[in-house]
Amino acid sequence: MTLSRKRFGQHFLHDPAVIERIARAIDPRGGDRLVEIGPGRGALTRRLLQSDLATLDAVEIDRDLAARLRAELASQARFVLHEADALELDIEALAARRGGTLRLVGNLPYNISTPLLFHFLEGSGSVEDMHLMLQREVVARITAQPGTGEYGRLTVMLAPRVRAERLFDIGPGAFQPPPKVWSSLVRLEVLPQPAFEVAPDYGKVVATAFAHRRKTLRNALKGLVSPEQIEACGVDPGARPETLAPRAFNDLAGAAARALTGHPSPSPPSMG
Repeated sequence: MTLSRKRFGQHFLHDPAVIERIARAIDPRGGDRLVEIGPGRGALTRRLLQSDLATLDAVEIDRDLAARLRAELASQARFVLHEADALELDIEALAARRGGTLRLVGNLPYNISTPLLFHFLEGSGSVEDMHLMLQREVVARITAQPGTGEYGRLTVMLAPRVRAERLFDIGPGAFQPPPKVWSSLVRLEVLPQPAFEVAPDYGKVVATAFAHRRKTLRNALKGLVSPEQIEACGVDPGARPETLAPRAFNDLAGAAARALTGHPSPSPPSMG
């Protein structure tokens, strides 16, 4: 029996009902090019290979698990195993080799789930969508709405690039060994074009604002954007960061850039 390795954060999916529900949510279609991150013992892998898909690339960092999968699925012409770290996977190069956009699937290790998400989005033009099992609290943050406790930096940073939908929760018993937390399956549809043109200082403004989320924007963004510039963006300087929509943060990032270059701020937007 293959033991999980704590350094990889391994929890192997084994519940047949959950596996089937995930496969139905992914709904592989003819011609799809799937990439599975962390196939583990291959429970979901084998189910996906029953579908009418073009190719299934699996990325597994554990050499013992990779050897086992390579031996078990050697007869599957559509299956390609990459013994590699998913953080080093060149998504754009793989999409080019497969001849089109990719659909990503995976049970991401909790300890590196956020870096993996942003790594995959670096090649966002090569990715159609992602169906990912993540810690339930992380999915709540990804799909949160402004004004809620879960809404924060992760929500706002992903918002211009994906359309997120929380599909269903998965209990610890669906995995071996069972984790101490619940998971959720989330669908991230990668937008063909960003929801808005992201300002260069977007990340900086978002990070600064949510580093002091209990402060008002006037205080949280002190030194980056003046209260007058915040007002010029149609935003109340007395508001707290968690109340702002992502596009408003982008407006503030534009104001921050203008403040650095010395260009005047635009007039407040008309309310008519």
